[in-house]
Amino acid sequence: MAAFSIENTLGALTVGFNISCVVFGVFTTQVVVYFRRYPLDRPAYKLLVAFLWLIELLDQIFIGHAVYYYTVSNYDNPLAFLRDDIIWTLIVQIVLGCLVGTIVKCCFAMRVWRFSKQNLTITGVIAFMILAQLGLAIYYCVRSFELNRLVLAAKLRVVGSLALGAGLLTDFLVAAALCYFLRQLRTGYRKSDTIINTLTVYAVNTGALTSAVGLCTIVLYNARPETFFFMASYFTLGKLYAISFLCTLNTRKVSRGRGTDREGSTANTSNARNTFFMATNSGRLQRPQDILPSNSFTKSMEIGVHQEVSVISDMDDAIVDNSAVLSRSKVPTAV
Repeated sequence: MAAFSIENTLGALTVGFNISCVVFGVFTTQVVVYFRRYPLDRPAYKLLVAFLWLIELLDQIFIGHAVYYYTVSNYDNPLAFLRDDIIWTLIVQIVLGCLVGTIVKCCFAMRVWRFSKQNLTITGVIAFMILAQLGLAIYYCVRSFELNRLVLAAKLRVVGSLALGAGLLTDFLVAAALCYFLRQLRTGYRKSDTIINTLTVYAVNTGALTSAVGLCTIVLYNARPETFFFMASYFTLGKLYAISFLCTLNTRKVSRGRGTDREGSTANTSNARNTFFMATNSGRLQRPQDILPSNSFTKSMEIGVHQEVSVISDMDDAIVDNSAVLSRSKVPTAV
C-alpha cells in the first residue's frame, strides 16, 4: 500500500516527537527562568505556571508512549497502526494539548476584558470560540475511540478542521481586539504613541507562531490525510501556547522578586497586581494630586515593549494633563 508508507506515518510520528521534545525543553527553560526571576510573584501565577508544566509533561509522556508502542513494541509489526486498535495515549494527548491552549487563551481573553474596560461583546465572542474549540476537541477524541483505528482519522477531518479553525479565529480576535483598544490610547505624545505602535506589533506577534502552526496542521490534515504529518505538527502546538504565556510573564520588570511593569520606585508594588492583564487595579482615572508633571510623564513613557501596565496608567495621566493644559490656554481640542 503506497499511500501508507512507513516514512509518511511512523517516520513523521517519530520526527514530530523529537521536535516536541525540543520545544518542551524550551518551555521548561522558560519555567525555570520564571521561578528564579520572580520568586515572590503572585501565588496564582506560580500555580498556573506549575500546572501548565505538569500538563505538558504528561502530554509529552503520552506522546512518547504512543511512539514507543508503534516503533518499538511493534517493531516486528510495522503495520500495527493499520490493523490494531489505536493506542489510547495518542487520543488523550489531543485533549491535553487543547487544554493548555484553552488555559492560555482564557488568560489572553482576560487581557481583552480588562483592556477594553469590560467590553462584554468582544470578550464573550472570544470566550465562546475558546469553549467551542475545547468542545470540538473532546468530541474528536470521543469519535476517535469509537472508530478505534488510526488510519480512520481522515474521517474526522471536518471536526478536526473546525477545532483548529476555531483556535485560529480566536488568536485573530484576541490580536485584533488588543490592536483596536491600544489605538484608543493615542494621546498625541510622540513617545507614548511609539510605545502604542510597538505594543500593537507585540500583540500581533503573540499569536503569530501558534496561528502559523495551527494553519499548517489544518493544511496537512486536509491535503495529506493518509499521512501522519498533521500529528507531528500538532504535537508542538500546545507547547507553543504555553511558551507564549511564559514569555509574557518573563519579560516583566523585576522589583524585589516580584513581577511588575511599573516605572519609578520599587518600594511600592501594590499596582503590580494585574501586570499580565495590562490593566491598573481600579481602572479609574487618577486623582489630580496623583498626576505626574509633564517631564515625569515623558520619562515614565520610556519603557520596554513588555512594560504594558505603565502604558495604561500613564495614558490616564496624559489625558488629565492635556485637559488641564488646554483648559488654561483655552485652546479647542482637535479630534
